[in-house]
Amino acid sequence: MTDQPSGRSADSLTDRVARATPGAVVQRVRGLSDTAIAWLFISPTILLLLAINIFPLIWTVYLSFTNYRANRPGRAIDWVGTRNYERLLGNEDIWGYLQATAHFVVWTMVIQVFIGLSLALLINRNFKGASFWTTVILIPMMLSPAVVGTFWTYLYQPQTGIFSYIINLFVAVGPVDMIGSVDLAPWSIIIVDTWMWTPYIMLLCLAGLRSIPEYLYEAAEIDRANTWQKFWYITLPRIMPFLMLAVLFRGIENFKMFDMVVELTSGGPGSTTEVASINLKREAFEKWRTGYSSAFAVILFVTVFGLGNIYVKALNKVKQ
Repeated sequence: MTDQPSGRSADSLTDRVARATPGAVVQRVRGLSDTAIAWLFISPTILLLLAINIFPLIWTVYLSFTNYRANRPGRAIDWVGTRNYERLLGNEDIWGYLQATAHFVVWTMVIQVFIGLSLALLINRNFKGASFWTTVILIPMMLSPAVVGTFWTYLYQPQTGIFSYIINLFVAVGPVDMIGSVDLAPWSIIIVDTWMWTPYIMLLCLAGLRSIPEYLYEAAEIDRANTWQKFWYITLPRIMPFLMLAVLFRGIENFKMFDMVVELTSGGPGSTTEVASINLKREAFEKWRTGYSSAFAVILFVTVFGLGNIYVKALNKVKQ
């Protein structure tokens, strides 16, 4: 008896909506195919995507062939062709920034994959307190990169920071200036990024480990396979797609790294840690060379897009 009034109220609401809809609209909707109705629903999303992503990309490509400066909006825009690209590719400093970016991306990926996979193998043993330690390990990933950069800046202080104190517990080398040293500054960023994002790779590896059927290990036990053989022939091939997916996501993010580097070193000392994204920001919003910086942005986009496509093809082959 309680369902009957709600059913009548729902029917009356439907009837009121149907009566309030103009007859011409009803006829048009009834005449639409399923494909047309689907396009009707997704068209607002497509328009929003075009406005937010596609148009700025096209506009950036256009500006890369001009001498436009954003701080001089009234100045006439001159078409300079490929001059900006020629200046960029012939600039040795640009190649230095790209090299610093590649150094950061490669080493973070190598270290994070090794530690993340090791942690996943450890957590997968389901020892007592595994859930608690998993939660503790995931805490750095939940923090903002700007907050993490500021936090580690204090830890890296040579006189009062705990990082220098811990190193001197093992090796008496005196105050260690991680941020101010030309040799140590790049590694200071790698350490922080590894501390923050290794849990992400651990999670994906753990998902891969939990998806491996137990009967494979049982069959290996029957065949008298040792621990290394089970890892090499069962575990690693099964989690490789998860591992490669983690490397893809983190590699793209690290190539665009900006906020953490700014908080830690601001590209210094000198230009030792000035990655491509920091130089792009300086060219665009400090020197106001908008056309030049747009060309740099296009080069970075093409680089990431091209490498990403190659990597995805390799990932598909591994899955097959």
